[in-house]
Formats: sequence, structure tokens, C-alpha cells
Amino acid sequence: MDKRRYGLFTAITMITGVVIGSGIFFKADNVLSYTKGNVLLGIIVFFVAAIAIVFGCLTISQLATRTDKPGGVIAYTEEFVGIGPSCAFGWFQTFLYLPTLSAVVAWVTGIYISQLFGLEFSLETTTLIGLGSLTGLFILNTLSAKMGGYFQNASMVIKLVPLLLIALAGLFLGKPGSLITESVSGISEATRGFGWVAAFAPIAFSFDGWIVATSICGEIKNSKRNLPLALTISPLVILLAYVLYFVGITSLLGPQTIMEQKDASAFMAATKLFGDVGAKVILIFVVISVLGTVNGLTLGFIRMPYSLALRNMVPGSAWLKKENAALNGMPFNSAVFAYVLSLLWMAIHYISQKLGMQGDVSEIAIGVSYLNYIVLYFAVMKLAKDGKIQGKIKGFVIPILATIGSLVIISGSVSHPLFIYYFLVCFTIILAGYLYYRVNKSKVL
Repeated sequence: MDKRRYGLFTAITMITGVVIGSGIFFKADNVLSYTKGNVLLGIIVFFVAAIAIVFGCLTISQLATRTDKPGGVIAYTEEFVGIGPSCAFGWFQTFLYLPTLSAVVAWVTGIYISQLFGLEFSLETTTLIGLGSLTGLFILNTLSAKMGGYFQNASMVIKLVPLLLIALAGLFLGKPGSLITESVSGISEATRGFGWVAAFAPIAFSFDGWIVATSICGEIKNSKRNLPLALTISPLVILLAYVLYFVGITSLLGPQTIMEQKDASAFMAATKLFGDVGAKVILIFVVISVLGTVNGLTLGFIRMPYSLALRNMVPGSAWLKKENAALNGMPFNSAVFAYVLSLLWMAIHYISQKLGMQGDVSEIAIGVSYLNYIVLYFAVMKLAKDGKIQGKIKGFVIPILATIGSLVIISGSVSHPLFIYYFLVCFTIILAGYLYYRVNKSKVL
């Protein structure tokens, strides 16, 4: 049965669609808070953080050209690092990284849908709406992989509308020049101390999700060509869109207003530009944008337990790797397992927000994931050292820059007040995955 369902455009929209979505709309105020309202410093932090995704994508693309086994980063780690680390990384991706990210972004859909319909803005309301969004998209991607791909393509195009409109309006109707000039004069004050380093954490959230596209590499047509192309084109589109939006909305509303309005700043900017009716239309685009991110995460996540099960790297592998012939070979049990994990982490996220804990359950997992990526970057340098990758730029310079970018992202997570507790959870799951491999070494693969 032919499983090559997705083309180059879907691979690009998968990456840009997962990355561009919720983060830029509700993390801009966090960035400004950490940079003390300094827009120029915020732009600099965006560019520095972009090193992690731009050069990370370029580095991973070197591995993507050499294998198209299902599992993406699990397959890359297995083939170029080792089976034990692959199992550990796979457990982290499956039990922590993907479900926390899916749960938090689904919850964000609740925030914007509540704004759109004027619903009571409570944690319970946003969580219930997020639960409905998550459930609907899991069903869509499980019952029809093609429909999930079509929605991903459409949402990617739609989500650029509010970004570009607010960006262009701010650039032409606001005063970006004077804003930057003020920021230049105040940058020494903004960089005093190391508080601004924490801005890398929310920016990491805004940039994160690009690695998810590798999970469908086994379903991309001519993946050894198309996935590396998508990994090269997408980060440049993302960086351009983010910087334009950040400058545009700060020019339009002013940094202080954004910090005060927090997650409502996009709606406020749209109201200022287009009135109440126009703002509702823009907010519909924003909702579709965030749903596109959840869809991309879902599309990748439902295959991750299946990828582990194919290698016997998880308990219940025989059940998880069953394919459903009626659903064109879709691993239905894997999708159900992924959905249950997402529900579990949504419940944990709800409790953490109810208790007033700073940040969300996905932030530290995102930071720790970059530690795992560094292992793959070193694998690329080893291939270059062995003569399997030609050229110092591709084999050494780009992986080194990707490593530096990852360390920058990690530095933002380390500054989080709850880092040590979240890190211990991450470490426990990674260790559990490795120990499972050690105990079941004879069965794995």
C-alpha cells in the first residue's frame, strides 16, 4: 500500500504551519516584559534565537537526505547515533515533548475562540474549548490523512493574513523609526543584568515545532529531496514573518500597551485597524492559524508511538503498530494512545495554571529538546569527519552554529524559576526510555 501521501508544499506548510501559529500572537508581551519594553533588543533576541531553527533545520536536512525511515528524529538518532539514545529520545518526544506542546497550543485556541465569541474568559472555558479543538483534529487526522494535509495547507496560507496585515499596518501607519531610535538609546538599560536572557524561552516556544515535520518523512513523496528543501525554505519564511509582525504590532500599539493587554494585543490591534467587525474577521484568521498549529502537531504526533512500536521500543508495541486497512494503513491504536497522552498533559497544564505556576508545561520540554538536537548535530559533524558529508560549511560550520543556537535557547529555559523541577521530569522520562532499551535489548529492532 502506497503511503507517500504528502508533497513538498505540505512538508513546507507542516513546518511553517506548526511553528507559525499561537506563539507569536501570545508571546510578544512576554518578550517585551523580559526586554523591559525594548523593541530593538526584542528583535535582536528573535534573530539570535532564529539561529537555532535556521541552522538546526539545515543540519537535520543533512540526515534527512540519507534516510527516509519512519520516525524522523528517532530514525536519525537510531541510524547515526545509536539504538539506546534513539529509544531515550523517542520516549521524551512521545511522553513529554509532543503531548505537552499539543495540549498547550490546543488550550491557546480556547483563548482566541473565547475572544471571538465574547465568552467568559476563564481557565475552565479555555481548557474545555481547547479539549474540543484537540479532539476534533485528532479525529480528522486519524480518519483521513489527506484531509489533515489539506487543512494544514489551507491554514498555512490563511495564518499569514493577520500576520502580514498587522505587520504592514504597523510599518506604514505606526512609527517604527522613532520606536527603534528610542530602543537604541535605552538598550544599555534593558541589557543591564541577565533578566533579558529569559526572553529566549517564550521565543523558543514561538519558533518551536519544526522538528515535528520529520515524523512524516516516511509519507512524503521523494522525501530525500523534498524534506531537506522544506527544512531549508521554512525557517527563513518564519523568521521574516515573525520580525515583521513584532515590529508592526509594537509600532501600532506601543510596547507598554502590549505588555498591559497581554494575550489580547492582536485583537486590540485588529480593532484599532478595522473596527469591531473587521477585528472579528482577523480573529477568525488567528483562530484558524492556531488550529493549524494544533493540526500539524497532531498530524506528526499520532505517528510517533507507531514509530517506537515498529522498533519494539515501548510496552505494547504489538498493539501500537497495528495498521488499520479501512483507514488506508493509518496506525489507529497509535493515534488513540497519542490522544490519551495529550489529554493527560492538558489536565496537568490545567492544574499548573490553576495553582498559578509560572509559564506552561511545555516550556522546559522545548528547552531540553534542544539538548537532544545537539546530539544529532554532532552526528552530522562525525559524518563530515568520516568523509560522508562533503564541504566544511555543511559538515562543520552549520552544525556548530546550530549547536550555539541550541545553547542559547537552553539558556532561556535555565533562567525559568521552575527549571530544576521540570528538568527532573524530562530527565526521568529520558532515563526510563534508555533503561527500557537496556532491559529489552534483545527485542528492540
